[in-house]
Amino acid sequence: MTPTASPPASFRDLFTPKLVTVLREGYGWKDLRTDAVAGLTVAIVALPLSMAIAIASGATPDKGLITAIVGGFLISALGGSRFQIGGPAGAFIPLVASTIAIHGYDGLVIATFMAGFMLVAVGFLRLGTYIKYIPYPVTVGFTSGIAVIIFVSQVRDLLGLRLAGPEPAEMLHKLPVLWQALPTLNPVAVVVAAAAIGGILALKRWRPAIPGMLVAVVLGGAATALFALPVETIGSRFGTLPTGIGFNGLPGLSLARVRELLVPAIAFAMLGGIESLLSAVVADGMTGRRHRSNCELVAQGIANIASALFGGLPVTGTIARTATNVRAGARGPVAGMFHAVFLLVFLSLAGGLMSYVPLAALAGVLAIVAWNMAEKREFAVLLRASPGDALVLLAAFLLTVFVDLTAGIGVGIVLGSLLFMHRMAEAMAVDSKVRLLEEDVADDAVPRAPYATARGTDRRIVTYHLNGAFFFGAAATVASVFDRIGDPPAIFILDMSDVPFLDTTGANTLESFVHKLERAGTRVVIAGPRPAAQATLAHFGIAEPRVSIARTLEAATAAAEARLAFT
Repeated sequence: MTPTASPPASFRDLFTPKLVTVLREGYGWKDLRTDAVAGLTVAIVALPLSMAIAIASGATPDKGLITAIVGGFLISALGGSRFQIGGPAGAFIPLVASTIAIHGYDGLVIATFMAGFMLVAVGFLRLGTYIKYIPYPVTVGFTSGIAVIIFVSQVRDLLGLRLAGPEPAEMLHKLPVLWQALPTLNPVAVVVAAAAIGGILALKRWRPAIPGMLVAVVLGGAATALFALPVETIGSRFGTLPTGIGFNGLPGLSLARVRELLVPAIAFAMLGGIESLLSAVVADGMTGRRHRSNCELVAQGIANIASALFGGLPVTGTIARTATNVRAGARGPVAGMFHAVFLLVFLSLAGGLMSYVPLAALAGVLAIVAWNMAEKREFAVLLRASPGDALVLLAAFLLTVFVDLTAGIGVGIVLGSLLFMHRMAEAMAVDSKVRLLEEDVADDAVPRAPYATARGTDRRIVTYHLNGAFFFGAAATVASVFDRIGDPPAIFILDMSDVPFLDTTGANTLESFVHKLERAGTRVVIAGPRPAAQATLAHFGIAEPRVSIARTLEAATAAAEARLAFT
C-alpha cells in the first residue's frame, strides 16, 4: 500500500466549525435529545469544578461559572472538535493566581483578552501544527507540576487553617506560611474534606454513573446548613453569588497596561493552546474522529475574548469534562452548548443556595482533580527511560512547581531540543528523508504518509515500514498514518529495521496504537528493532509476550503466515 499525497486543504475546509459539519450530515430530534442528556451530564460535573477552580485561582466562584457558560458555549459552537468542552481548567490555577496577585483582577481580564487575540492569530496563521511538537517529557513534567501546585493550594481549606495574612502564591513562600498555621487546624473542616474525598472515590468505584463531585458538594452544603457546622463556606468568604451574568468590558485598559500584561497573556495563550489541543486529541482517540487544530485555536481565542468581556477567567478545552461528554454519548457540539445553557440555569436558580457550600468540600474536589491530573505512571516510566529524558522531565516539573509554568515549559523545550540534537548527531549517518511537519488538513482529506509504507502478501497481514528517526517531531505524522490503516488485520507487522532512534514520545505513540489494535483482536509483531529502540519500547510495555519481536522482516512475515496457516 503506497500512501498518496493529500490535496491542499482550503481555508473553508480548515476553519469550518464542526457544528456546521454535524448539521450538514443531518441532525434530528433524536440527536438533539441525546446531546441534551450529555450536556446535562457534563454540566453536573462542571458545576462544582468551575467554582472550585475559580476559588483556587484567587477569584470568586461565580467567575468560574461565567467562564464555563460564555467560553464553553463559544468553544462548542465555533470549535474544530465535535466533543470539546470548554471552561476554566485546573492547569491555569497557578498562572491565574499569580496574575491576580500581581496585577489585580482587572489585569487578569485584560491579559485574558489579549491572549484571546493571540490564539486567533495563531490559528489563522496555521501555526497550531507546531504546538503538537512539544516533547512528551515536558508535557508530563509541567502537568505533574501543576497537579502539585493545585494540591498545595488546597491545604489551607482542606485543614481549615487560619492565616495571619494573604496566602502567598509562590510555593517557596507558601509552604512555610502553611506550616506555621498548622496549630489553627479545624477538625470539622478536616472531617468535611475527608468525607468529600472518600465519597467521591467510593462512588467512582461502586457507582460510577453517579456524579460524585456534585454529590459531595451538595451533601456538604446541606450538612453545613442543617447542623451549622463551624467551617468556612462560599457565603462566609465571598457573600451571596449573583444569579446571572453581565457585560463587564475592559476596565483600566491602556497601552501601558497592555505592555505590563504581555508576558501573562503569552503564557495564557501558550497554555491554552496546548491544553485545548491535548483535550481534542484525547477526544479523537476515544471516538475515532479528527479535530481541526487551527479552527479549534481560533474558537479558543474568540472564547477567551468573550470570557474577558463578561468578567470571566481564561478558558480552554478541558480533558476530564470532554471525556465525560464522549462517555455520555454526545453526538456533536450541541452537547457542549447545552452544557453551557444548563450551567446558566443552575446559576440563575441555585446561586443563593451555593453560599452554603463548605470550602473544605470544594478543596476535596480539587484534591481529587490534582491526583487525577498527576501523571504518576508516565512520570515513573520517564524517570527510568533515559538520563536525558529524566533531566527534561525533572527540569519542567521542578521549575513549574518552584518558579512558574512559563519557565518550566520554556526550559523543558530547550533541553528537549538540545537532547534531540545530540541524539540526531549520533545518528547523522542515516538519511531519513522525511517531512517533519504535517499540514492541517480537512477531515475527509487523505493524509500524507511520508514516514511509513505498507505492504504484505496476505490480506490478513499488514506490514508498515518506518524509515528514519522516530522522535517527538514525527509522532503526530506517524500517528495520523496509523489512524488510517482501515479494517484491523489479523496480524500487523511493524518493520523498525530502518529506525535509528526512538524517543519516549514515539514509544508512547506506538503504545497507544498497539493498545488500539489489541482491542480489535490484532496480533502485533515488531520486526528488526535496534537494541536501544527495543529497550525504550520495553519501558512502555511493548515487549514479549504482549507483542512478538522478530529479528528481521522476513522472519516476521514467515512466522505470521505460519500462524495464519493454523487458524
